[in-house]
Amino acid sequence: MGIVTFVDETTAGERRTAWGLEIAEERLTVRELIRRRVFQEVAEYNARTPEVFQGLVQPEDTERVLNGYAVRTPRRIDPETQTALAERAFAGNGFLVLVGDRQVTDPDEEIELTLGTEVTFLKLVPLVGG
Repeated sequence: MGIVTFVDETTAGERRTAWGLEIAEERLTVRELIRRRVFQEVAEYNARTPEVFQGLVQPEDTERVLNGYAVRTPRRIDPETQTALAERAFAGNGFLVLVGDRQVTDPDEEIELTLGTEVTFLKLVPLVGG
């Protein structure tokens, strides 16, 4: 069992604090890695239900704010729905996944999770005016 470190960055240069997730397997597909990340962040949100959800992708019926997504009416977020949103965002280039220094583009590609693996989720920010 090892810790995989997740880092969120944007093309605008923002970088959030890294966080770790214990993963027992030595190899996982990118799809499964995204699923586990989303399930973890949804579980943490649902345990506390704060006003702002800080996650990989924007949940439905929320508003983008400085540090995440404001949930209009307090509610639990469904991890399956959130995972489907994340998979669509990945397929539509809403974010890139970098394992170490290598970009992975196929959600079914298996990646090796060695000691100290860092996975960067690079969120693409649209350019202003075009």
